Amino acid sequence: MSSRTSRNTLTERGMQIVERRIPALAAKAGHEAYRTTLQQTGAVTVKTSNGQVVKRALDGSETVIKSLPVGKRVKTGTVLRRVK
Repeated sequence: MSSRTSRNTLTERGMQIVERRIPALAAKAGHEAYRTTLQQTGAVTVKTSNGQVVKRALDGSETVIKSLPVGKRVKTGTVLRRVK
């Protein structure tokens, strides 16, 4: 019984190694969820890419919907508030 408990106990180094993998695992899960949703619904996504609004299909094809005007530069960490 004690050998089973010691096998399941992680050392500090072991936990750090596993924790370093979390961002990659989260990104992979996000991409898989995106692809699964597109496959199940047959839908497309709309996103911005290189200053344009594009419609992207599951097969990877992109259709430009609109070109965007050059935006205002904002410093990292700036908090934007909606005006009422």
